[in-house]
Amino acid sequence: MKHFLNVHNLRVLGCVMLSGILVSSCQKDIVQKVVDEDAATVARATYSTKTVNWDNRSDGTYTTAEAAEDFGNISGWVESRAYNSSGTCRITLLKDALSGAGGVVSTIDIPDGQQYELTFDVKYHSQFDWSRGGKVGFGFGIGDGNAGGDPAWDGNGGSLRIMWYQDDSNRVYFHPYVYYKDQPGQYGDNFGKSYPSSGSINRSQWYTVYMFAQSNTGSNKDGWVTIKINGTTILNQAIRWTTNDAKRLINSLWFMTFRGGSETYWQSSTDGYIYFDNLWWKKDS
Repeated sequence: MKHFLNVHNLRVLGCVMLSGILVSSCQKDIVQKVVDEDAATVARATYSTKTVNWDNRSDGTYTTAEAAEDFGNISGWVESRAYNSSGTCRITLLKDALSGAGGVVSTIDIPDGQQYELTFDVKYHSQFDWSRGGKVGFGFGIGDGNAGGDPAWDGNGGSLRIMWYQDDSNRVYFHPYVYYKDQPGQYGDNFGKSYPSSGSINRSQWYTVYMFAQSNTGSNKDGWVTIKINGTTILNQAIRWTTNDAKRLINSLWFMTFRGGSETYWQSSTDGYIYFDNLWWKKDS
């Protein structure tokens, strides 16, 4: 017992003698660690429910820092193509460019969930060139987030977005663009649906888009997908997103706005502007 106390006391004495030497560097390490952890926490911010508008933003570049403040943990932001414009978010689509090279392809982390819904407003500039079309606005990634011509046939993921499209008769409309286990072709399925059902969408007019996604279970076709535009239901049906339960959950919010398609006929010879406002998303379960 006496030997234990002597050793113990020596250890205490050693710690006391060394404390003056070490305290400064220890404090530095502790402070640095706290700062690093705080920064990481900000970078990892995720929101299960969020409302975003740009009413309090001054006109000018919509910076990466502002986007992170609004959306949380966002990747793929391109400041040079994003602008705060009179209380809206304006995205530039560059001439002679397609996909991420000409627009914005961003992913926002959200808490994993089996049901999510969102809504946003979108408007095309008065001089916007429709070209052939492109992906527009917000949507959801599920599991591996299949997209870009990678069909979801392996059952490990899917995605929910919309497009604008100009057909051979020069009719311009929105249509679904959905990757899921049972999709019939290599690229996103439009289910033969469009908005409006006849005629075209207009430049300088706001459209309100609503989306709902519910994961399915196992190999069951008990998931759900809904798309409404200006209150009109475009798509509302059961769906089998995945067959791998480990990949069934909705895990990302996408902000993807660009021309394409991959062929050059999707391009435009002029820069184009698309405006967004009143974004809201919510995890329901």
